[in-house]
Amino acid sequence: MRTARQDCLDQLLVLSRRQLESVLCQYVRHYNRARPHRGLQLAVPEPCSEPRYGGTVSRHDVLGGIIHEYERAV
Repeated sequence: MRTARQDCLDQLLVLSRRQLESVLCQYVRHYNRARPHRGLQLAVPEPCSEPRYGGTVSRHDVLGGIIHEYERAV
């Protein structure tokens, strides 16, 4: 809970329960699929695909730009 609060909830003004559920859903997806974890040797719990090397890097904004995810473009 502390990580979710520090990473996103302290940065947003949440006005409704529906908005809160949406924000938390997006954050959980980011936390499990894109954020490295020390306990997993900086791996992610649910990797989406094989890592790609070379090429350009693209940025995807999560929660309106509060969090950024990066991946290699195909």
